[in-house]
Amino acid sequence: MTVPRPPTLTVVVPVFNEKDTVREILRRVRASPVDKEIVVVDDGSTDGTRDLLAQETGDDLRVILHARNRGKGAALHTGFAAARGDVVIVQDADLEYDPAEFSVLLAPILDGRADAVFGSRFLSGPHRVLYFRHRLGNGLLTFLSNLATNLNLTDMETCYKAVRRELLQGLPLVEERFGFEPEVTAKLARTGARIYEVPCSYSGRTYEEGKKIGWKDGVRALWCIWKYGVLRR
Repeated sequence: MTVPRPPTLTVVVPVFNEKDTVREILRRVRASPVDKEIVVVDDGSTDGTRDLLAQETGDDLRVILHARNRGKGAALHTGFAAARGDVVIVQDADLEYDPAEFSVLLAPILDGRADAVFGSRFLSGPHRVLYFRHRLGNGLLTFLSNLATNLNLTDMETCYKAVRRELLQGLPLVEERFGFEPEVTAKLARTGARIYEVPCSYSGRTYEEGKKIGWKDGVRALWCIWKYGVLRR
């Protein structure tokens, strides 16, 4: 019996109360011309998102349900453990990032140059103009992360991180909320992984449109930069 070859890409979609966008993001992910599987992890939604996910079918899709809300990082841990593709990428469900750009993120890994690729919102891609304070905070966090890891990233906090599955599944990730971003960056750096950046577009949303990250997550990110990037060196 022939064992099917794993897909090139696993797209992990963490979801929490995204009933207005979840079906559209799945449509866009499926439209991307990349051999892939989709792993949706619903992190305890209470707004009807789960009912919509129950209506989605297909051999390319797996839906995993958390009994309660545990945080984006926890949802990602679940999705990473379930991944079967050669490369894993994170896709938020809020339509801020464009799945049409998967091939751009995959290219440095598939041609053997990189182990991980970060999609930077601050290189040359088009982006919606929003909060100056967020841009300032992102720049500060990226700067401090670079100091701690000796990397030279422009956008440490980006959602779009594509990583070889075997490498990603070998990282001891523990952060259950938005501290995932500085943690995974520091732990990738510690392995000596070859990290590339490519430009990506960004259509950010406002808090009125459902944006969830807040100042407390910024404080946690600072602690994670210190904990995983400085204390563990």
